[in-house]
Amino acid sequence: MKLTMPEEIMLLLLDDKTGRPIGLPPPAGDYAVASAILMQLSLDNHIDTDPERLMVTSHKPTGDAVQDEALTLIATNLGMRDSRHWIVELGRQGEHYRTMILDRLVAKGVLRKEEGRFLWVFADRRYPKAAEGEADVMEVRARLRSVLLNDDIPEPHDALMIGLARASGIIPLILTPAEQDRVGKRVDQAADMEELGRTLSAVTREVYAMMLAFAGAH
Repeated sequence: MKLTMPEEIMLLLLDDKTGRPIGLPPPAGDYAVASAILMQLSLDNHIDTDPERLMVTSHKPTGDAVQDEALTLIATNLGMRDSRHWIVELGRQGEHYRTMILDRLVAKGVLRKEEGRFLWVFADRRYPKAAEGEADVMEVRARLRSVLLNDDIPEPHDALMIGLARASGIIPLILTPAEQDRVGKRVDQAADMEELGRTLSAVTREVYAMMLAFAGAH
């Protein structure tokens, strides 16, 4: 079953067994999901980007509820808005989009939804991977490892996925510490190949710098 880029990054952002989020805390995950939506729209030729503007190039429905909702939002908000604007804008609705993507993965049989209670009071929703989900994650990790540990020029899809993995802090789940030391520059080169990947990296750095500054002031 072919997964979309938002679905792939969502699988990587969930612990294989517990179904709980991993990687950097919000808002990194929200921006990664938002960027994945834009990246999929770009790969499918529905939007195009340059340093000054993100524009809709096709209004044809994608057949995917997440992408169609984002595409409609972009198309109905005219003006000179760049990719940074839309990463932040869609990131503000991160919980909404995550829920849509998770529900779709459950419907595909890739994830299982488990409801419970934390400390007998707070709702605790988890999304452990079904057998197919575990296989999909293994395939994605193996594919990205192969790209990073070899010298071949990555396909745009894989370069964008590496950018998402770096921004959300899950490269350590793909490479061993020794491999990270050896190919750290390769990670950055691949992640920065595409404009959306570079923008996501910049947005993530800016937000965490502001968070650190805020924490230091209190």
